[in-house]
Amino acid sequence: MTTMLGWTRRAACLDLDPELFFPISMEGPSHSQVERAKQVCGRCPVREPCLAYALATNQAYGVWGGTDPAQRRAMSPQTQPVTGRRR
Repeated sequence: MTTMLGWTRRAACLDLDPELFFPISMEGPSHSQVERAKQVCGRCPVREPCLAYALATNQAYGVWGGTDPAQRRAMSPQTQPVTGRRR
């Protein structure tokens, strides 16, 4: 598992209000807040380890690594279809 201590010290969000990354919802008026958070992530030097941490720890809320919860659910191995031959 990825540890937080190493990469969080270089995160673009380090000195920002955490509430920006945890809006009340992902829709409606909060959509612009989500987009602002994703813009911060877009310029972050540790976006990949942040996303890896969110996926590894099943973060269900907030913007992590430039993704919202729905995007992370789509990336999660648990939601990927099983491939193989049908019998």
